[in-house]
Amino acid sequence: MGRNTRKRRTPLATKAIAASAALALGGGGLIWANFYASAHESGTDQNQTRAAAAQIATIQCPDVGQKITDVPDGARSGVDTELANLDKQITEAYARLASTRQAQSGDSGFVQNAILGPLKDKRTAAIDRIQINIKRAGGSGQDTLDQLAPCSGVPAEQPQTNDGEAGQDQNGDGQDQGDGQDQGQDQGDGQDQGQDQGDGQDQGNGGQAGNGPSADDFVDITQVQANAQKGVGANGLPANGRSGSRGSFTTKCGTNSNDNHNTDNVIVAPGVSNGAHHLHDYVGNQNNDAFASDEDLANADTTCQNQGDKSSYFWPVLRLQDGTQDFDQNNAGGGTEGNVGKILEPTVAQLKFVGNKRGPVVAMPTALRIITGDAKAFVNGNANANVNWSCTGFENQVQLKDKYPICPEGSDVVRTTNFQSCWDGQNIDSANHRTHVAFVQADGSCAGGFQAIPQLQVRLVYDVPAPTIENGQVVNPYAVDTFPEQLHKPITDHNDFINFFDTNLMNKMVNCINNGQRCR
Repeated sequence: MGRNTRKRRTPLATKAIAASAALALGGGGLIWANFYASAHESGTDQNQTRAAAAQIATIQCPDVGQKITDVPDGARSGVDTELANLDKQITEAYARLASTRQAQSGDSGFVQNAILGPLKDKRTAAIDRIQINIKRAGGSGQDTLDQLAPCSGVPAEQPQTNDGEAGQDQNGDGQDQGDGQDQGQDQGDGQDQGQDQGDGQDQGNGGQAGNGPSADDFVDITQVQANAQKGVGANGLPANGRSGSRGSFTTKCGTNSNDNHNTDNVIVAPGVSNGAHHLHDYVGNQNNDAFASDEDLANADTTCQNQGDKSSYFWPVLRLQDGTQDFDQNNAGGGTEGNVGKILEPTVAQLKFVGNKRGPVVAMPTALRIITGDAKAFVNGNANANVNWSCTGFENQVQLKDKYPICPEGSDVVRTTNFQSCWDGQNIDSANHRTHVAFVQADGSCAGGFQAIPQLQVRLVYDVPAPTIENGQVVNPYAVDTFPEQLHKPITDHNDFINFFDTNLMNKMVNCINNGQRCR
């Protein structure tokens, strides 16, 4: 399929006392210029102006899609379109926030009057259309959705989570505290170690495009106290329990060496070009744009060695922001939306399915969709964050969720994701793309009548030059692609899967896992 690129715009934000300005260029592109003012500087109008402009770093909007619990089939297309429209509205508002720093510095009401107020009006109209779509299809409207229209500005000093408490890790509850299987991995605490830059200088939001990552998004992994949960086995993946279904099934689908990329998301925003607003790597199924039907996916080519696996595996690309540019530097979802730098292909992309420590697993249904992690976790809060960062040689000791690791020489960056492994037994998707699947409970069992299915574990390894921190700024950072208002935070990493194993191969997987075998 080759590189399949879609579209979107540009972002920028600041952390601590960093202020930003956007300079429009010819050809419709934007370049972001950062201006840093230390918290310890004072006495000049210029510094005061910069400090004032830095007060609002990004925009926080309630995630409407996560609040919709029931969408009739006849309303799905219209609702998905409007949800994608809400994302586009936030992107455009964020671009305006980033490009009007000078105006903000001279008018304390500018952000509310010129950005957040108009955004609320647009969101109200989109939410109304969602309600109309649902009611016309025979569903019951959710009047509380109207309350989700207002957005707020997030101060540069302390971005807020969705519970109003800055930086609080809400993940991990009910997600296997035993042997580590299906773990949500609460690792928000204790990961700010090694971040003292020595001079007390406030850290700007940095990044090659000016909207992240920043120095405090990184940590020297050798300075982090061991925090990996018990039961994590070789390669940083959770070990199976001593009972239940102890086998595994590994499928080999390559590392996207054929550069299959796009900025769509066929799960969350079907039928909408650039619905993800950032670039994905795809392995396995090769027909993954927003317009692919289940029939298209079932009949597509696959990069998997076993042609019986036409499943879609996709995740946001990782980029090295060393001043270089890639093929999408002028594309929406790429450089024009702040996703810049050299795209890094993983050296390893391990796709492994394991069992349930309490009992056997059942086959996944064809076309089952699972998303894990949260692409909007920086403003949504950490409840659904579920990707861990580490380095080779450290995976059994340190797993990070809200920091990018700086790995020592000879060690590579690792992204590890453990998917939900309980299924409701009926649905291949749900209105918010989450409630039809769940993580196991603390004892390893599935709650509420859900059935245990094979758990997908994705391990991605990258040869990344270690960034450095100089004078409170990060030099040559790396980062995952994000929605621009998410500031390229590591907590926003996520992973997606659509099951298109043929029946025979799925049954083989289930048998291998339930019989305690190791199959490839």
